[in-house]
Amino acid sequence: MSNPLVQAFFVGRAVAEVVNERLEVALTDALSDLGKFDAEAREQLRQFTEEVLERANRAAEATNGGQATTGSGQAGSASGDLQADIDELRAEIALLRTELQHYRRTSA
Repeated sequence: MSNPLVQAFFVGRAVAEVVNERLEVALTDALSDLGKFDAEAREQLRQFTEEVLERANRAAEATNGGQATTGSGQAGSASGDLQADIDELRAEIALLRTELQHYRRTSA
């Protein structure tokens, strides 16, 4: 009588471990995809903003006969490049997490 009970205990424990591991993988993949999506969305927004400002500056130069202020534009682009670098690093981290999870699943 104790043998089936012991076996049931270990089967239940194994089921709980497998379910826990799969939930962990699913959650990690979901968070990784979310991080990647966030970084890509930020990069697209940065590119859009940069293009809009560039067109606005060209239009202002054409209107003013070529007299444009370049001091503030350079400072803005430098901080934009830093944000772009941060976004790219976040996207790479998310991609590496996905690849690591894939490797863990295939090697297990």
